[in-house]
Amino acid sequence: MNIVVCVKYVPDSTADRQFESDNTVDRVGVDGLLSELDEYAVEQALQLKEKNEGTTVTALCVGPEKAVDAVRKALQMGADQGILVTDEAIAGSDYVATSLVLAKAIEKAGAALSDEGGKVDLVMCGMASTDASGSVVPAMLAERLDLPQVTFASVVETQGDQVRIKRDSDTATEVIGATMPLVMSVTDQTGEARYPSFKGIMAAKKKPLETWSLSDIGVDAGEVGLSAAWTEVTETTARPPRTAGEIVKDEDGSGATALTEFLVSKKFI
Repeated sequence: MNIVVCVKYVPDSTADRQFESDNTVDRVGVDGLLSELDEYAVEQALQLKEKNEGTTVTALCVGPEKAVDAVRKALQMGADQGILVTDEAIAGSDYVATSLVLAKAIEKAGAALSDEGGKVDLVMCGMASTDASGSVVPAMLAERLDLPQVTFASVVETQGDQVRIKRDSDTATEVIGATMPLVMSVTDQTGEARYPSFKGIMAAKKKPLETWSLSDIGVDAGEVGLSAAWTEVTETTARPPRTAGEIVKDEDGSGATALTEFLVSKKFI
């Protein structure tokens, strides 16, 4: 079985995140890491590998050169090989362009992995990225790759090429079945992702890690980037500095009234 896990390099939520002059997120001048929600996808891929002998897990990332750190984290967790697609023209890409680059890279990876004319059995994604939280890339990948999709899986079960997932919503739990090849996204309810062991960290240094450009996967620079984006951020405003809070002492029984007036002023009630 060949599994490709799509992982994303995101700005560290504890860092001082900034925007570029074109209102895109600064992904180079800030510390980044593997998106936490993508770690669950890596974990599920590794569990399938452990259950199915001969399975290969490839971590695939699109981003700046520093995004190689996200791929390395997946390799340290246990992925067999990694691919980073990086190109200056990709900067500013939206979901549409990102899904195009990922799809083309998956097709190229499948051709290299398989002896059956180029086939990836399973494409796995996290439920969303921790920076954008769009949750649309898995569906876009399924459309571009012409594959069925099973998304927001909280439980994953497989037998041969058959897949069954449970998807939890606010009102019900759905059980969905499908046959590989397919695209799957998993939630943070699938189980805690493993930490890289010392052995895994050392082994990752010897695992294959390729870097591809847009030309390597057959994507024209005019199809990606800010100029090709379907959406545009027109303005950003810096977060105001935190101000000291107001303490209301309920010495005369007026505390409840003051709290109510505050909530009304903020339109909370």
